[in-house]
Amino acid sequence: MHHQDIWRALDTLAAEHGLTVSALARRAGLDPTTFTPAKRQLPDGRARWPSTESLAKVLIATRTPLEAFTALVSGARALPRVLPRPGVRRLPLLPLPCAMTDIFFDAEGRPTGTAPDEFDHPEIGDPAAYALAIGDAEMAPVFREGDIIIASPAAPVRGGDRVVVRLRKGALVARELAERAARRLVLRRFSPPQPIQRLDPSEVAFIHRIVWSSH
Repeated sequence: MHHQDIWRALDTLAAEHGLTVSALARRAGLDPTTFTPAKRQLPDGRARWPSTESLAKVLIATRTPLEAFTALVSGARALPRVLPRPGVRRLPLLPLPCAMTDIFFDAEGRPTGTAPDEFDHPEIGDPAAYALAIGDAEMAPVFREGDIIIASPAAPVRGGDRVVVRLRKGALVARELAERAARRLVLRRFSPPQPIQRLDPSEVAFIHRIVWSSH
Protein backbone atom coordinates (compact mmCIF):
# COMPACT_ATOMS: atom_id res chain seq x y z
CA MET A 1 0.00 0.00 0.00
CA HIS A 2 1.34 3.41 -0.96
CA HIS A 3 0.43 7.00 -0.10
CA GLN A 4 -1.20 7.54 -3.47
CA ASP A 5 -3.49 4.54 -2.89
CA ILE A 6 -5.03 6.17 0.19
CA TRP A 7 -5.39 9.57 -1.47
CA ARG A 8 -6.91 8.03 -4.59
CA ALA A 9 -9.39 6.14 -2.42
CA LEU A 10 -10.38 9.40 -0.66
CA ASP A 11 -10.81 11.14 -4.01
CA THR A 12 -13.03 8.29 -5.21
CA LEU A 13 -15.05 8.27 -2.00
CA ALA A 14 -15.70 12.00 -2.36
CA ALA A 15 -16.75 11.57 -6.00
CA GLU A 16 -19.06 8.68 -5.08
CA HIS A 17 -20.95 11.05 -2.79
CA GLY A 18 -20.96 13.94 -5.27
CA LEU A 19 -18.52 15.96 -3.16
CA THR A 20 -15.22 17.73 -3.53
CA VAL A 21 -12.52 16.61 -1.10
CA SER A 22 -13.09 19.87 0.79
CA ALA A 23 -16.81 19.14 1.15
CA LEU A 24 -15.98 15.58 2.23
CA ALA A 25 -13.75 16.95 4.98
CA ARG A 26 -16.47 19.39 6.13
CA ARG A 27 -19.05 16.59 6.27
CA ALA A 28 -16.68 14.71 8.58
CA GLY A 29 -16.26 17.76 10.81
CA LEU A 30 -12.69 18.38 9.65
CA ASP A 31 -10.93 21.46 8.35
CA PRO A 32 -11.85 21.87 4.65
CA THR A 33 -8.18 21.78 3.66
CA THR A 34 -7.50 18.41 5.33
CA PHE A 35 -7.45 16.41 2.07
CA THR A 36 -6.43 19.09 -0.44
CA PRO A 37 -3.34 18.50 -2.63
CA ALA A 38 -1.30 20.94 -0.53
CA LYS A 39 -1.80 18.70 2.54
CA ARG A 40 -0.61 15.55 0.77
CA GLN A 41 3.05 16.43 1.10
CA LEU A 42 5.31 17.35 4.01
CA PRO A 43 7.26 20.64 3.87
CA ASP A 44 10.34 18.73 2.73
CA GLY A 45 8.46 17.25 -0.23
CA ARG A 46 7.95 13.75 1.13
CA ALA A 47 4.54 12.11 0.75
CA ARG A 48 2.20 12.49 3.69
CA TRP A 49 -0.28 9.96 5.10
CA PRO A 50 -3.77 11.13 6.15
CA SER A 51 -4.29 10.54 9.86
CA THR A 52 -6.20 7.48 11.02
CA GLU A 53 -8.50 9.82 12.98
CA SER A 54 -9.47 11.79 9.87
CA LEU A 55 -10.05 8.57 7.91
CA ALA A 56 -12.25 7.18 10.69
CA LYS A 57 -14.33 10.39 10.79
CA VAL A 58 -14.83 10.28 7.01
CA LEU A 59 -15.98 6.66 7.08
CA ILE A 60 -18.42 7.42 9.90
CA ALA A 61 -19.76 10.57 8.22
CA THR A 62 -20.31 8.82 4.88
CA ARG A 63 -21.41 5.53 6.48
CA THR A 64 -18.80 3.69 4.46
CA PRO A 65 -17.81 0.25 5.79
CA LEU A 66 -14.09 -0.25 6.28
CA GLU A 67 -14.09 -3.15 3.83
CA ALA A 68 -15.61 -0.92 1.14
CA PHE A 69 -12.92 1.73 1.63
CA THR A 70 -10.26 -0.99 1.62
CA ALA A 71 -11.56 -2.04 -1.80
CA LEU A 72 -10.98 1.51 -3.05
CA VAL A 73 -7.45 1.48 -1.63
CA SER A 74 -6.84 -1.81 -3.45
CA GLY A 75 -7.78 -0.23 -6.77
CA ALA A 76 -11.57 -0.49 -7.08
CA ARG A 77 -12.96 2.37 -9.19
CA ALA A 78 -16.24 2.61 -7.29
CA LEU A 79 -17.61 1.65 -3.90
CA PRO A 80 -18.80 -1.95 -3.86
CA ARG A 81 -22.49 -2.41 -3.18
CA VAL A 82 -23.00 -3.73 0.34
CA LEU A 83 -26.13 -4.99 2.04
CA PRO A 84 -27.53 -2.67 4.71
CA ARG A 85 -26.83 -3.66 8.27
CA PRO A 86 -29.75 -5.13 10.26
CA GLY A 87 -32.05 -2.37 11.49
CA VAL A 88 -30.65 0.21 9.04
CA ARG A 89 -32.88 1.96 6.49
CA ARG A 90 -31.46 2.69 3.06
CA LEU A 91 -32.98 5.97 1.88
CA PRO A 92 -32.91 7.49 -1.62
CA LEU A 93 -30.23 10.21 -1.71
CA LEU A 94 -30.61 13.16 -4.09
CA PRO A 95 -28.51 16.28 -4.63
CA LEU A 96 -29.85 19.67 -3.55
CA PRO A 97 -30.32 21.82 -5.60
CA CYS A 98 -32.14 19.06 -7.47
CA ALA A 99 -32.92 19.08 -11.19
CA MET A 100 -35.29 16.71 -13.04
CA THR A 101 -37.60 16.45 -10.04
CA ASP A 102 -40.30 14.76 -12.15
CA ILE A 103 -37.97 11.78 -12.49
CA PHE A 104 -37.27 11.47 -8.77
CA PHE A 105 -40.76 12.19 -7.36
CA ASP A 106 -44.21 10.96 -8.32
CA ALA A 107 -47.36 13.10 -8.53
CA GLU A 108 -47.96 12.68 -4.77
CA GLY A 109 -44.48 13.89 -3.87
CA ARG A 110 -43.05 10.51 -2.92
CA PRO A 111 -39.65 9.31 -4.17
CA THR A 112 -39.87 7.06 -7.22
CA GLY A 113 -36.85 4.92 -6.35
CA THR A 114 -34.73 6.34 -9.18
CA ALA A 115 -32.34 8.32 -6.96
CA PRO A 116 -28.68 8.20 -8.05
CA ASP A 117 -27.43 7.26 -4.56
CA GLU A 118 -28.56 5.97 -1.17
CA PHE A 119 -28.02 6.93 2.46
CA ASP A 120 -28.22 4.58 5.44
CA HIS A 121 -30.05 5.74 8.55
CA PRO A 122 -31.51 3.56 11.32
CA GLU A 123 -34.10 5.84 12.91
CA ILE A 124 -36.46 6.99 10.14
CA GLY A 125 -39.82 5.20 10.21
CA ASP A 126 -41.53 6.88 7.25
CA PRO A 127 -41.21 4.48 4.27
CA ALA A 128 -41.36 7.45 1.88
CA ALA A 129 -38.57 9.42 3.59
CA TYR A 130 -35.63 10.50 1.48
CA ALA A 131 -32.25 12.17 1.92
CA LEU A 132 -30.76 15.22 0.22
CA ALA A 133 -27.09 16.16 -0.04
CA ILE A 134 -26.45 19.91 0.22
CA GLY A 135 -24.34 20.85 -2.78
CA ASP A 136 -23.59 24.52 -2.23
CA ALA A 137 -23.39 27.25 0.41
CA GLU A 138 -26.79 28.81 -0.36
CA MET A 139 -28.29 27.57 2.94
CA ALA A 140 -25.40 28.47 5.23
CA PRO A 141 -25.11 28.83 8.15
CA VAL A 142 -28.05 26.49 8.91
CA PHE A 143 -26.91 23.82 6.44
CA ARG A 144 -23.43 23.65 4.95
CA GLU A 145 -22.11 22.20 1.71
CA GLY A 146 -21.72 18.45 2.22
CA ASP A 147 -24.44 18.16 4.89
CA ILE A 148 -27.16 15.52 4.57
CA ILE A 149 -30.79 16.27 5.43
CA ILE A 150 -33.71 13.84 5.61
CA ALA A 151 -37.27 14.85 4.70
CA SER A 152 -40.40 12.94 5.67
CA PRO A 153 -43.64 13.23 3.65
CA ALA A 154 -45.54 11.74 6.61
CA ALA A 155 -44.34 14.24 9.22
CA PRO A 156 -46.80 17.03 10.11
CA VAL A 157 -45.73 20.49 8.95
CA ARG A 158 -46.22 23.62 11.05
CA GLY A 159 -45.06 27.20 10.94
CA GLY A 160 -41.44 27.53 11.94
CA ASP A 161 -40.46 24.10 10.59
CA ARG A 162 -37.53 23.61 8.25
CA VAL A 163 -38.96 22.08 5.10
CA VAL A 164 -38.25 20.84 1.59
CA VAL A 165 -40.56 22.52 -0.93
CA ARG A 166 -41.27 21.41 -4.48
CA LEU A 167 -42.52 24.28 -6.61
CA ARG A 168 -44.86 23.60 -9.52
CA LYS A 169 -42.24 25.07 -11.84
CA GLY A 170 -39.98 22.18 -10.90
CA ALA A 171 -37.55 23.61 -8.37
CA LEU A 172 -36.82 21.69 -5.18
CA VAL A 173 -35.63 23.95 -2.37
CA ALA A 174 -35.11 23.90 1.39
CA ARG A 175 -36.60 26.74 3.40
CA GLU A 176 -38.11 27.69 6.76
CA LEU A 177 -41.90 27.73 6.68
CA ALA A 178 -42.68 31.11 8.22
CA GLU A 179 -46.45 30.96 7.71
CA ARG A 180 -48.98 28.55 6.20
CA ALA A 181 -52.54 29.66 5.56
CA ALA A 182 -55.34 28.64 3.19
CA ARG A 183 -54.46 31.35 0.67
CA ARG A 184 -50.82 32.07 1.40
CA LEU A 185 -47.50 30.40 2.07
CA VAL A 186 -44.58 32.37 3.41
CA LEU A 187 -41.11 30.87 3.13
CA ARG A 188 -37.86 32.22 4.53
CA ARG A 189 -34.41 31.54 3.11
CA PHE A 190 -31.71 30.42 5.53
CA SER A 191 -28.99 32.79 4.31
CA PRO A 192 -28.87 36.37 5.59
CA PRO A 193 -30.66 38.68 5.17
CA GLN A 194 -33.31 35.92 5.06
CA PRO A 195 -35.54 37.32 2.32
CA ILE A 196 -39.18 36.35 2.50
CA GLN A 197 -40.86 34.47 -0.36
CA ARG A 198 -44.67 34.68 -0.54
CA LEU A 199 -46.48 32.07 -2.62
CA ASP A 200 -50.00 31.05 -3.46
CA PRO A 201 -50.55 27.42 -2.34
CA SER A 202 -51.32 26.53 -5.96
CA GLU A 203 -47.67 27.28 -6.81
CA VAL A 204 -46.44 24.47 -4.52
CA ALA A 205 -46.56 20.77 -5.35
CA PHE A 206 -45.57 19.51 -1.89
CA ILE A 207 -43.99 20.50 1.41
CA HIS A 208 -42.09 17.91 3.49
CA ARG A 209 -40.65 18.52 6.93
CA ILE A 210 -36.92 18.08 7.48
CA VAL A 211 -36.68 15.58 10.32
CA TRP A 212 -32.90 15.04 10.56
CA SER A 213 -29.67 16.66 9.46
CA SER A 214 -26.01 15.76 9.78
CA HIS A 215 -25.08 19.34 10.76
